[in-house]
Amino acid sequence: MHNPAPRLFTPLSLRGVTLPNRVVVSPMCQYSAVEGCAQDWHLMHLGNLAVSGNGMLIMEMTNVAAQGRITPHCMGLYDDACEQALARVIGFCRAHSHSVLAVQLAHAGRKASTRPPWVGRAALKPEDGGWQPLAPSAVAASADDLLPRALSADEIDDLVTAFADAARRALRIGFDAIELHAAHGYLLHQFLSPLSNLRDDAYGGSLQNRMRFPLAVFDAVRAVWPEERPLGVRLSATDWIEGGWDMPQSLAFISELKARGCDWIDVSSGGLSPAQRIVDGPGYQVPLAAEVKRHTRMAVMTVGRITEPQQAEDILAAGDADLIAIARGMLYDPRWAWHAADALGAEADYPAQYLRGRPARRDGDR
Repeated sequence: MHNPAPRLFTPLSLRGVTLPNRVVVSPMCQYSAVEGCAQDWHLMHLGNLAVSGNGMLIMEMTNVAAQGRITPHCMGLYDDACEQALARVIGFCRAHSHSVLAVQLAHAGRKASTRPPWVGRAALKPEDGGWQPLAPSAVAASADDLLPRALSADEIDDLVTAFADAARRALRIGFDAIELHAAHGYLLHQFLSPLSNLRDDAYGGSLQNRMRFPLAVFDAVRAVWPEERPLGVRLSATDWIEGGWDMPQSLAFISELKARGCDWIDVSSGGLSPAQRIVDGPGYQVPLAAEVKRHTRMAVMTVGRITEPQQAEDILAAGDADLIAIARGMLYDPRWAWHAADALGAEADYPAQYLRGRPARRDGDR
């Protein structure tokens, strides 16, 4: 009797784009750009992941303004130099890969101007090459972070335009999809959470007001992004803090996004404040994704401490998510999709140059 293909290795269509399988390379900052521009490191890192059989490769957090970078070494898509440097990387990936290529557009807000994590992620003061961060309110992310300056209404409008401009650049480069980053305590998340948004104007206070800027960003990007190309959002479903952003507010936000043509929700959590109390463990965010899936019936991506092929397959089989995003596991094993396909008896894409390294299959194997 013919066994059906594992769900992890079945295609998924989002608008006019079809992922060959449900394995997604989650965006992972490399802190290796120069003035926002991709370097040889990115060509190696992303090229390596692009030829490894994944359904979708999402580029690391790529910032829409220079002051929106987490560190001076973060990626950007805010000027011609950034665009040209990234085009070189995507050109390679496009030539040698069947993966759907996506970029995550973002602004770090009050979490900007720090050192890279391998030197402690300490705040980088202006006199040391940093800058004053921008945020919805003049409230620092922690006692050790720089005090941000609250954005004016005009500056908020300018940032909406910056996201749209970055989307236009992404289109010229040839990306298939965009993910907007509204998670992990970065700017869009800062506007959503009542813990970081203390404004008393049209962008603060009520849930509707706190959603106003993130929804304006989504609308502006959707307006310039072709109808046939998907647009998703990464969301922290909860701040893991009493009185903060939570699942009921997330579901209200997602309902607004769905009505505007959002194609997937990448469900993460936390990142807003060191006061968070995360309940950790393997697949710890899957229940959040499952709740979003139950309430919205949208395409849902889950991420976080998913390391084993059978674990990923079971999540999909249970209907808790539609896509499995792998982050640190991909750094440890860039061929995760190949190894998962072998473990589950499925097929994954190999570049011709690597076919002779594929393990031989025994008679009777799929």
